Amino acid sequence: MTINVLDLFNIGIGPSSSHTVGPMRAAHQFLETLEALTSVARVEVRLFGSLGATGRGHGSDTAIILGLMGASPEDVDVDAIPGMIDEVRSTKTLALNGDHKIPFEEDTDLLLLPRERLPFHPNGMEFQVFDAAGAKLHGAIYYSIGGGFIVDESEARDDSFHTEDPKVRYPFTSGAELLAHCKASGKSISEIMLCNESARRSRAQVRAQLLEVWRVMQECVNRGCTTRGAMPGLNVRRRAADMYDQLAGRPEKALTDPLTILDWVNLYALAVNEENAVGGRVVTAPTNGAAGIIPAVLHYYTRFCPHASEDGVVKFLLTAGAVGILFKENASISGAEVGCQGEVGSACSMAAAGLTEVLGGTPEQVENAAEIGMEHNLGLTCDPIGGLVQVPCIERNAMASIKAINAARLALRGDGEHFVSLDKVIRTMRITGRDMKSKYKETAQGGLAVTVPITSNVVDC
Repeated sequence: MTINVLDLFNIGIGPSSSHTVGPMRAAHQFLETLEALTSVARVEVRLFGSLGATGRGHGSDTAIILGLMGASPEDVDVDAIPGMIDEVRSTKTLALNGDHKIPFEEDTDLLLLPRERLPFHPNGMEFQVFDAAGAKLHGAIYYSIGGGFIVDESEARDDSFHTEDPKVRYPFTSGAELLAHCKASGKSISEIMLCNESARRSRAQVRAQLLEVWRVMQECVNRGCTTRGAMPGLNVRRRAADMYDQLAGRPEKALTDPLTILDWVNLYALAVNEENAVGGRVVTAPTNGAAGIIPAVLHYYTRFCPHASEDGVVKFLLTAGAVGILFKENASISGAEVGCQGEVGSACSMAAAGLTEVLGGTPEQVENAAEIGMEHNLGLTCDPIGGLVQVPCIERNAMASIKAINAARLALRGDGEHFVSLDKVIRTMRITGRDMKSKYKETAQGGLAVTVPITSNVVDC
């Protein structure tokens, strides 16, 4: 599997790319491997490790059911999901691929096994189907490796998802190689990425698809700014709509308090992640848990930076994508593998790079901004209370959005020379994630997840 920018920025649903989007894709892909769907009388799915630990809080159970019904995260009707799931649970019947009905009991057919782990990755899944006599017809193992990416057992074993695409004009596996291409060609990082993306599709298609990603990001912010109520699970109240009313109702406040701009950036991030937390339509950027950071910083660029344009949005996403590819290839963007530094930290680094590029930064300054964004997220744990992407995840996106803007400003004040390289900080993140105890990696078994008691009337973050 060769990673490209539009793999990192894909349109899906919340609340989690690795726990919702990935499992839905895996279930859908498993259906495509079945030779005779009508022979299937029973399906059994096992979710291991992190998927088993926080599967219900992250919607993995719902995602598996939807995927087995033939739904995909890109086009499923998010408003119809509750009704679809209620029908399966009330009738105890599941329509495989939407038409072949079989009995389905969640207690026995969808098993969460948090204490068991498959060898390759914490987010492992096993699918099996049986005939009416109970004989096994087919089985498969998949891993959800972060950002909605999935690999099957053979891909995981031979590491084939890291193969290089020979058609790419400027191949790179490190920040140093990327900068070398920029220096030799005289191109910016976004121009290098556009050349690479054009090996797969036309430049016009790249631009159109990235602007579609931007459109969905904007719609997500707009929905978040107009929707009130409490999010299910912890009963945490949504704050973006009230914050929007406060800011929009007093625009003159920005004249006396320049930091009001930061309030708007906080708002954009909160709006996206509140939508994500309730299973709304979001863009993985590069994951759902960190989905608010790049949209928030892009909104900052388009609304508060002079000379912002659609061309700038495209350059921003291409540059951010280049950095995201480095994290995906050389470390991880999976909270279950390296903690939240791999999700929020990577997104912060990507956003800082993108903003630096569109504000006129050199490739060296872009790389510097990306390094700053991750360096100050090293060691960030993934400890969602109740296994839900609400606390601390929503506010964490707001904080990282501000950090990304500051990283860009620091880099733009320098000349690109700095002590720690992006490659070194990516390597450090990977090592830190390997050393981190599993209870701090999306299992809801450590940190805030165990020190903050869950009550039925929690309303504040």
